[in-house]
Amino acid sequence: MPRRSLQTACLCLALGALLAGCGDDDEGLAIRPSTVAYPHDGVLRLNQVQVVGTHNSYHVQPRPALLQVYLNLFGDAADAWQYTHPPLDQQFESDAVRQIELDVWADPHGGLFANRIGLKLIHQPTASGIPQLSQPGFKVLHIQDIDFESNCGTFVECLETVKSWSDAHPGHMPIMILVEAKDDPLPFGIAGAAVPIPIDSQQFDALDAEIRSVFPADKIITPDEVRGTHATLEHAVLTDGWPTLGRTRGRVLFTLDNAGKRDLYIAGHPSLTGRVLFTNAEPGDPDAAFVEDNDAVGDHDRIQHLVATGYVVRTRTDSDTVEARANDTTARDAALSSGAQWISTDYPVPDPQVGTDYRVTIPGGMPARCNPINAPSSCLPLDIENPAHLRSR
Repeated sequence: MPRRSLQTACLCLALGALLAGCGDDDEGLAIRPSTVAYPHDGVLRLNQVQVVGTHNSYHVQPRPALLQVYLNLFGDAADAWQYTHPPLDQQFESDAVRQIELDVWADPHGGLFANRIGLKLIHQPTASGIPQLSQPGFKVLHIQDIDFESNCGTFVECLETVKSWSDAHPGHMPIMILVEAKDDPLPFGIAGAAVPIPIDSQQFDALDAEIRSVFPADKIITPDEVRGTHATLEHAVLTDGWPTLGRTRGRVLFTLDNAGKRDLYIAGHPSLTGRVLFTNAEPGDPDAAFVEDNDAVGDHDRIQHLVATGYVVRTRTDSDTVEARANDTTARDAALSSGAQWISTDYPVPDPQVGTDYRVTIPGGMPARCNPINAPSSCLPLDIENPAHLRSR
C-alpha cells in the first residue's frame, strides 16, 4: 500500500486513544531460444502484457475476535482491514495472479515484531510464539501491533514461496514483486509497541542482500540487465525497449513502491547500478522505467501515454474494500483499458464478506493478455503464458 489511507489513519488514532517500446531488436540482452510452447518469445516483450496483481498480497485480516472488537468500536472504519489473501503460491496457482506486493519492515536484530500489543484488546497473550519473528531479517506485515497477521511473516519466507512455485513452473511469464519499505511509527503512544527502524541506504543494502540470498542472479531481472550499455535506464527502455519474454520467462523482477525513499535507494547507485529494485520514478529521471500511478480513473490518459512511451506501470482498481462492497467497477474498467501492465486488487476472486460478486480478472480468463496499448496485433494470450506449458519452457 503506497500510503496509509485517511480511513486507516483515523482508525489507528482511535485505537491509540483506546490503548493509550515494441521493436524486435534486443541489443545488449541475450535471447533465450524460442520454444514450441512459446514460438513468439523472441518478439514479445515484458512490457507488452497486462496481468492482475494483488495488493498487500501477504495480508490476513485480524483474527475473528479482534476484528469484531474493531468493527464494534469503529464500524465501517474497520472495513479497510477486512480482507484475506491465500498463500502466495496459491495465488499464482489458482487465482491467476502474476504480481504481488510485500510490505517490509527492517528488523536487523530480530524480535522487533514478535509481540502484538493489540491482542490486549481481546485479553490474549501478546507474544506471537512464531520463532521466525525472533530472528534477524525483514518482516512482512501491514501495521505493527494492530494489523499484523500475514501468510508469510518474513521477507525471506515470502520470497522462498515465490521461488518454489517459479522453479516448479519455469514456463511462467515474469512475476513482478512490488516492495513497500515501511518505517512509520504508530501515530500514538502504546507501552511496549514496536518502534520501527528507519529505512536508510544501509537497510536497502540489506534488503537487496535478502533478495539475492533467495534468488540466483539468473532468476532476477535487474536494472543493470535492462540498462545494458546505455547511459541511463530510462534511455534504454525508451529506445531499445524492455527485454523479450524469451529473456524473462520463469524469472522475477522487483520494484520499489516508495517514491519518497527513492533517493535513499539510488544514493551511490546512479541509474540503479548494482541495485535489484526498479524505483518508482518520474519520466525524465535517469532511473525512470517503472511508474506507479494508482489513480486509474483520473490519470487514465496519463497511464496510457506512459505505457505507449515505453514505461511499465502499476495501478489499482480498489482500496479499503470500498469498491468491492459497492460493486463499483469504474476503477477496474479504467485500469484495464489504461494499458497499465500490473493491475492491483484485493479481489482476484470474489469475497463473500463484502456481499457482492466484485472481482478483478483479465478478460478472457487467462493469467495475462496482450497489452491493449502497445502489443503487436498478432499477439495472442497463449503467447504470453500457456497453462499447458507452465511446467516447461
